[in-house]
Amino acid sequence: MWRTLALASAFFPGLFALGIRLLGWAAPGRSLKDRILLSGRLVSTVQATMATVSGITVVLNCKDVVHDRHWLAVEYIWVLVPYMTYDIYVMYLCHWHKSRDRGVAETKHSLASVRSFLLQERLMVTHHLFILVVLTPITQLKMQDTLLHKVNGILILVTFFLCRILLFPFMYAAYARQVGIPIYMVPFRIPLHCNIANASLIAPQLYWFRLICRKAARLYGGSPADKSR
Repeated sequence: MWRTLALASAFFPGLFALGIRLLGWAAPGRSLKDRILLSGRLVSTVQATMATVSGITVVLNCKDVVHDRHWLAVEYIWVLVPYMTYDIYVMYLCHWHKSRDRGVAETKHSLASVRSFLLQERLMVTHHLFILVVLTPITQLKMQDTLLHKVNGILILVTFFLCRILLFPFMYAAYARQVGIPIYMVPFRIPLHCNIANASLIAPQLYWFRLICRKAARLYGGSPADKSR
C-alpha cells in the first residue's frame, strides 16, 4: 500500500511537469496556460487508460462477482488517492490562468483565488473530495473496525434517510402548507398518478434503507463474521 501510494504520488505530478517541459521544447510558441492544460489532459488520459486496463483485468479474473476480491482492485485505490489530490491542484492552476486571461488580477495561491476556484469548480472539487473522504474508506473492507469507517457509516445512514426517505413526506407537507390542508389529506387532493409515481420511487428507497440499517446493525453490534458479509 505505502509503496503504491508513494509511487503514484511521484508519478502523476512528475508526468505533469515532464509534459509541460516537453511541450515547451516541442512547441515554444505555446503559452504556459496552454502547456498546463495539455499536460493536465495528458495525465488524465494516462490515468483513465490505467483505470480501464485495471478494471478489465479485475473483471476477467473474478468469477464470483459477490465474494471474489482481486489484489489490483484494492491496490488501485492507492493510485487513485494521489491522482485525485494532484488533479484538484491542476484544476486550480487551470482556473487561475484562465482567470488571468479574463483580466482578473488575483495573486496565485491567494485566499481570493482559492475561494474563486472553489466557488466556480465546487461540483468537481466535491466529486474529488467525496472519492477521497468517503469512497476510499468504503472500498477498504479491512477498515471496518476503524473509527473513520464507523463515522462514515453513520453519515451514509443519516444522509440517505434525510435525502431519500424524508424527501417524500417533505413534498407532501410543503403542498399541504401551500393549499392550507392537513398533510393526511394530500394523497386525496393530488392526482392518482402522482401518488403512484411517488410510491414507486420511495419503495426501492425503503428497501435500500432497510439493507443499510441491517449492515449498520452488523457493523456496530454483530460478530466479526457478520461484519464481513
